[in-house]
Amino acid sequence: MKDIDSIAVLQDPVRRRLYEYVVAQGREVGRNEAAEAAGVARTLAAHHLDKLTEAGLLECGSRRLTGRSGPGAGRPAKVYTRARGERSVSLPARDYRTAAELLAEAAEQAGLDAGLCAAARRRGEGLRGPGGPCGGLEEAIEVLAARGYEPYLAGAEATGDVQAAEGAGATATTAARVVRMRNCPFHAVAERFPPLVCGMNLALLEGLLGTDGPVRARMDARPGECCVVVEDSKNNDD
Repeated sequence: MKDIDSIAVLQDPVRRRLYEYVVAQGREVGRNEAAEAAGVARTLAAHHLDKLTEAGLLECGSRRLTGRSGPGAGRPAKVYTRARGERSVSLPARDYRTAAELLAEAAEQAGLDAGLCAAARRRGEGLRGPGGPCGGLEEAIEVLAARGYEPYLAGAEATGDVQAAEGAGATATTAARVVRMRNCPFHAVAERFPPLVCGMNLALLEGLLGTDGPVRARMDARPGECCVVVEDSKNNDD
């Protein structure tokens, strides 16, 4: 299926709600849960989830949602996660990825890491505009979400901060407050040139969020997530 056909599948509003919900969870989602979240019947949710899988936007597996095994544990249920592949459409055709990879290769070979990071930091400051640094993790979540990082609040206590984060598609546990990101907007190039591109990404976010305010960006790579996290500045105090 061509990318344009896959993306066109999301034109249906119910299908889009289901897709966005599955993507926001960062884990396997069953049909019952997805149906309840989208406010539709389970059979309708199952139909649309399978269509999203056929289009290559979701991946489907099966497991027992009860957590039990053996006799009486029930049949495995279908579960869905976001597909790992990327989909994009450009009219007329453009190939910015090749250009980015060529520029990254040249910068890496020429040892231009410091210059690239300086440029990225300036760009982040320009995107932030004349205002001061980011005012807190909840504001950081909004800023990062607007730029496609898919942030979520991890390790926060059950307070009003958690409620604000969950309103932006976040989740929370009970450790130190930190914002992690499920998506790296530079993923394809970062896979080929990780030190260069991840360093650029960190510098961009330092400029965007500020380095002298209540939040701070730092490296903390995890498989399947952005290599940068954002946390309260006080977490870095000696």
